[in-house]
Amino acid sequence: MDRPASNSSVRRYIAYVSTLGTTQLHLRSPIVIAWWSLAFPGLGHLLLSKYLRGYLLFIWELFVNTNAHINLAMLYSFTGRFQMAKDVLDINWVLLYIPTYIFAVWDAYRTTIDLNHQYILATREDAEVKMFNISAIEINYLDKRTPWNAAMWSALMPGLGQVLIHQIPAALFMIIWFIVIIQQSKFLPAFHYTLMGQFDYAKSIINPQWFLNLPSVYLSAIYDAYQNTTSNNKVFDWEQTKFLKKNYENKNFRMPVGKMDGSGERMYIVSTFDHSNYLELAITAIQMKGIAKENILGVSLDKKGEDRKLFDTLHSSDGLSLLDLPMILATLFCLFGGIYGFILAWGPILWGLIGLFAGFSLGLIIKLITTKKYDDKQKKLKATEVVLIIECKETQSEMVKDLLWENHALGVRKLNLENKESFC
Repeated sequence: MDRPASNSSVRRYIAYVSTLGTTQLHLRSPIVIAWWSLAFPGLGHLLLSKYLRGYLLFIWELFVNTNAHINLAMLYSFTGRFQMAKDVLDINWVLLYIPTYIFAVWDAYRTTIDLNHQYILATREDAEVKMFNISAIEINYLDKRTPWNAAMWSALMPGLGQVLIHQIPAALFMIIWFIVIIQQSKFLPAFHYTLMGQFDYAKSIINPQWFLNLPSVYLSAIYDAYQNTTSNNKVFDWEQTKFLKKNYENKNFRMPVGKMDGSGERMYIVSTFDHSNYLELAITAIQMKGIAKENILGVSLDKKGEDRKLFDTLHSSDGLSLLDLPMILATLFCLFGGIYGFILAWGPILWGLIGLFAGFSLGLIIKLITTKKYDDKQKKLKATEVVLIIECKETQSEMVKDLLWENHALGVRKLNLENKESFC
């Protein structure tokens, strides 16, 4: 890849770390983003970090849908009560609803394609990203986190996963509106009575107009937390690779080849790491022990298949697309479980949860089956991400090895090249 442009000539960045959050470009499937806008206008734009547009469309959906009684009409239609569906719809609001709804889906699809193009151009430009931001009110920095951890926190309370990865605009908006929807739908008391086995009473107190908003909003928060955590991890790897290339690929580093000088003074410690803060902590600790920067070589390895085509994320299982189908089916099954739960014995909440788990499980099974060959291939190709080589004295070798192990090195080996002709 070409050398990064200077700051004065940078046109595009792949990420921006600010006080309020980390915003990044990465390849997304236009179909998946359009689906989330189809499920609930505004959600697709929030997934793209197009917050202002997403806020506008989200609030519009709640306001107009509620006044037009779209969700109630949908409930009556799918349960065969067509005359009630006709009677409940407010024509004044329905005619306002349709054009903006179609626009939300179309614009989400179009914007995704545009941002994918911008991502390709930004990676070509390869501009530096400031990975640490500190201000009077907050500290934000690139770091690696577990995607499933973020997803689980959002499953417990939508928005908490976004708080974990420091997506404050999305987190604040999601938490506030989730509370509004939960309270207006009377979900919590209905959930309580469902657990008590009082299904008919739970049906009588729940507000279906607001309740049917929950599947899309709840599951999109989980999906967003998982997806953005995975994307942030990729940006972290990319930024650390640039750091190593700039600072620890010294052309004067003496590679361990040929015979040793026989003095026992020159030793090489070879270690392997995944991309993480521990790698930089290990390098810092070693330098603090008196080993010069010029005697440390850090090489971030290229991964086979890393340069993907634009829409390869539709078919890959790299973490960005693993949950696409499971979350789509979970949303659909949960929605229809909630709808038909109003006429079934166990009520909308229990059937909605059954639908959620059934849809997610079905989608995950399909995804794992269809990508099994790819996954097996990737496991065989999976390799170390970073190789670290330290030149030191014999008396320093054990200290260096201990520091590497303390900072979670994957493997450490001391090279003894005495009487050997070469190192490979």
